[in-house]
Amino acid sequence: PPGFVESSCRSRIFWMKLNKLLLQGKFFQLEIYDPYSGPVLLDEKLASRCGYVLSEDVWGNPVFRASVLGCHVANEADELFSLTVNIKVSSFSSMRAAVTYTYPMYCSYTSWASREIVCEENYMEVSVKTDVPAVSNDYTVAWMSALPETQNVAYQQWQLMFVSPSGRKRITISDAVKLGYSFNNSLSRVYLRAPYHSNESDVSVVGGVNMNMVTSTSMYRQRWLLLLIDTTVSCPVDGISFTDTTLTWTVPRVIPTLVVQESTFLSKSIVMGVDDQVIVNPEEKNYLLEHNETHIRITIPIGAEGGKLESSISGGVYGIIYSIELLLEHTWMDAGWQTTKYTVIKSITTPFMPQIPTVINNTVPEERLFNVAFGHFLADVSLVAIAVGNAPFTLREAQYHGFRIYETHFSNRTKGFILEVSFDDPYVLKEYVNRNETKYTLLVNYTLSVGPEMTLYYHSAEVECVIADIEIPEAVGYCDEENLYLSLPTFGLHQYWDLYLGNKLLNRHVALTYGYLAATNTTHLVLQIPLFAGGVTYEEVSFQKIKARFDVALRKVRTMETLQMFSVSCSFNSSAFIICHPDGTIMISAQMKTVPAIDMSKTKLRDSSCKPRQYNEAHAFFKFHVTTCGTSVRFEGDHIIYENEISYEKETLPGQSMPIITRDPDYRLTVLCYYQAKETLVLGAFASDPAMSPPFGSGTMVPHSNTAAYRRVRQALNVVSRVSKDESFMEFYESSMAILKQPMEPVFLEVELKDESPNVELYLENCWVTRTPDFNSTPRWNITADG
Repeated sequence: PPGFVESSCRSRIFWMKLNKLLLQGKFFQLEIYDPYSGPVLLDEKLASRCGYVLSEDVWGNPVFRASVLGCHVANEADELFSLTVNIKVSSFSSMRAAVTYTYPMYCSYTSWASREIVCEENYMEVSVKTDVPAVSNDYTVAWMSALPETQNVAYQQWQLMFVSPSGRKRITISDAVKLGYSFNNSLSRVYLRAPYHSNESDVSVVGGVNMNMVTSTSMYRQRWLLLLIDTTVSCPVDGISFTDTTLTWTVPRVIPTLVVQESTFLSKSIVMGVDDQVIVNPEEKNYLLEHNETHIRITIPIGAEGGKLESSISGGVYGIIYSIELLLEHTWMDAGWQTTKYTVIKSITTPFMPQIPTVINNTVPEERLFNVAFGHFLADVSLVAIAVGNAPFTLREAQYHGFRIYETHFSNRTKGFILEVSFDDPYVLKEYVNRNETKYTLLVNYTLSVGPEMTLYYHSAEVECVIADIEIPEAVGYCDEENLYLSLPTFGLHQYWDLYLGNKLLNRHVALTYGYLAATNTTHLVLQIPLFAGGVTYEEVSFQKIKARFDVALRKVRTMETLQMFSVSCSFNSSAFIICHPDGTIMISAQMKTVPAIDMSKTKLRDSSCKPRQYNEAHAFFKFHVTTCGTSVRFEGDHIIYENEISYEKETLPGQSMPIITRDPDYRLTVLCYYQAKETLVLGAFASDPAMSPPFGSGTMVPHSNTAAYRRVRQALNVVSRVSKDESFMEFYESSMAILKQPMEPVFLEVELKDESPNVELYLENCWVTRTPDFNSTPRWNITADG
């Protein structure tokens, strides 16, 4: 078929190349057509003995090379040569039903040197110009027709003598053929063809290059004539070196076994080629051909034109292999041989060179679209599947899902694969980070088909992009006569952040416990907080006015970091109330409704020295600590109950005998404050009034009379205080360590009473913060003062 076969003749070698595309899915064989015996199947043994090479070029095309002195080549006066090859193609490995294509090749070669040596992949060949005695010097047509017979007779009378480290060996030509050699003579030449590493060969090192050498003498005997011809041949078997970027082929410039008198050696020309083409100007292709007194070197950049880069997988690692077919022709002269033409054909393949694929993040955050380039790969690599977030997709499924996948080409003749995925895709991981940012993470697993073997290769990549696309909510506060209200957007609530009341998560249970009401719609959450509910801070308290504030913190769900404090503050008019502070301060606004009315200035607590701080005709305002004013304490379940009593000091009229006469009514008001027995409290440092600390517990006023009071006696106790590094109270600072804190940064303080008596109480009297390690320095901020 057209384009199936290409052929040429170069350096007395037939070159034939088959198009691999026309052989896909098929099997082929080559037969060499012998004009006398017909077709002969080409195999490895025949190829090395007869001067044939069957291999592949770097592109995978089958290549056949044959010496013009090959076994089945028709030779016309050592000038015109022809060889016919049968190409058999079948769809079956058994080669049944094969189609045969007969392909003749012709080669003209007249510029023979006195000695020509060819170093092929599987054989070494030396041919020497000589005048073999003939029956006549008259080159008539009759003589030419009889020449094969004459040559056959001569063939039978040649003998070979090999010299090797084991000694000398003289054998007949027929015995040499059995050993894999081929020897013959043409009209003007004698040639010997030898396999590499035969028993008669030797390996010598010339200039650091291993040379395979066969030292032989061809002998012709005819009654009165003895002809001796040196048919020694030597070829390089290595000399290849590699770096990450180049390969270098080194060949000795002078080979001692081939040059008897080195002083007469003169190099005439050195040329290089790739495949069957001579490269006239190697530098134009970035090749480097150089030589000195001892060596000839060809340096080729990895990936240079004329060779082939091929992808490969080794041990699960992606890498490349570079192959190139080089040719070297060195012509020299010396006194012994006049002219020698030395041709070496070398197929070179680099070792596996690992290449770490790169993932390039070309994402533009403003477009909210991942753009990821994955490369660099050769043309023989294809993307067959991906997995995004552990969800597998074929390329068709990926495109249908909405991913965009396409190839891109780079300047170094490699390519990459572009993957575009929206930030909003459900398979993209999303994490709320920092204050108002989202970290989008794209996890990709690539599956690629690599090289001509289509080996599967897997590579995972992780790409992140952080953008400020979250709006921190802002709250709005307002009040009515009895409640405080806080309204804030529901976006991101419980997904990115939560509301905290002190250290407590403000969930449904806490809201119900504290008496809050929560209402939500599609956009907002509205909290209703009664004035005297838990969690309300009382900034200013008198018997006529209460200034109350409610604070909640907006914290990250995962890290508990506080992002925003939401507060609502209002002033309320209230006639009667009791407020129990976590530091033990109790504030009471008592409304006295008696008949007849009493003088509110004469009301008192159990300790008669504890008088109202403010009063009018109908109200009295008391403020005292649970450790003062005759306050008693008792334990009930998991609560501590502090109790005091407001009473009226009666006026009496003097009388001569009992009873005492008075017009004042009997009045008593019992005050109770309930505290959790175990609770972690968050207190704010204040500069003046301890009433500015957050409220805690619940209070109630119960009218009662004749309640007995009692006090606890103080004693020396084992008290330990520590500062925790965080609110978990699991890791603490050393006691001798100075702790430095920034403004608004929380301090986690623990005071523990190590006493086994269940009736012992602990009161924290004074606690303050200073800016320096000197506890007496100023300024200072009180956490608790005077208990």
